[in-house]
Amino acid sequence: MLLSLYRSLWSYRGFILGSVKREFQARYRNSLFGALWTVLNPLSMIIVYTVIFSHIMRARLPGVDDGLAYSVYLCAGLLTWGLFAEITVRSQNMFLDNANLLKKISFPRICLPVIVLFNAGINFAIIIGLFLGFLLLTGRLPGMALLALIPLLALQVMFCAGLGMILGVLNVFFRDVGQFFAICLQFWFWLTPIVYPMSILPDWVQRLLQLNPLTNLMSSYQNLFLYDQWPVWSSLLPIMVASVLFFVIGLRLFRQRVGEMVDEL
Repeated sequence: MLLSLYRSLWSYRGFILGSVKREFQARYRNSLFGALWTVLNPLSMIIVYTVIFSHIMRARLPGVDDGLAYSVYLCAGLLTWGLFAEITVRSQNMFLDNANLLKKISFPRICLPVIVLFNAGINFAIIIGLFLGFLLLTGRLPGMALLALIPLLALQVMFCAGLGMILGVLNVFFRDVGQFFAICLQFWFWLTPIVYPMSILPDWVQRLLQLNPLTNLMSSYQNLFLYDQWPVWSSLLPIMVASVLFFVIGLRLFRQRVGEMVDEL
């Protein structure tokens, strides 16, 4: 099954890359600064977080005497959460937004999730590049542990792709799915230790948050960028299992319902 999907994607690589390019260009068409906004937006966010939390609010992490530590901690969580949110939110509407394309043109439908991943990946690459530049300028760039960023991102993308495909298929048949997930996403964000460290919470709350598959993933990102620590890979076992399950279920659901989706749209 995976081999046939790969062959289909490779055969239509021109269509995929062309779609990614068109969407990127369309986003900044008729704007004065054009693609420069892809740099200005994340750069302004990093600056705002650094100034407000480090200098105005003087936010501090427990046991860390560093004025910029909380900003690094916050950016590490928010930037990677942004990748998760972008992929899942865009995936839940990918078939609805491309309904006319699906009805008029014959192409492997699996191209649409891949296009979503490519677009989100480009945006994230720009953002994380700026963040790494910020860490370099402030003397906080991680050492060899930075290599762990690659498997962490691969794990996250697999988790997002599987969940996004499930949401995308279900949203075609049950339009409330998109609205429901938007609400869930808000709760999910605050139930993930991104703006607060786990250590400040009671033990029973920490145990509950461990049920969240993103908890240890976000902690791994934060420890990597803040403390230059390699992830504790065993702690990522829950999201590894969830990623495989979501990916398998998502592909199976997609293959079973791909024909019906066109009629439903």
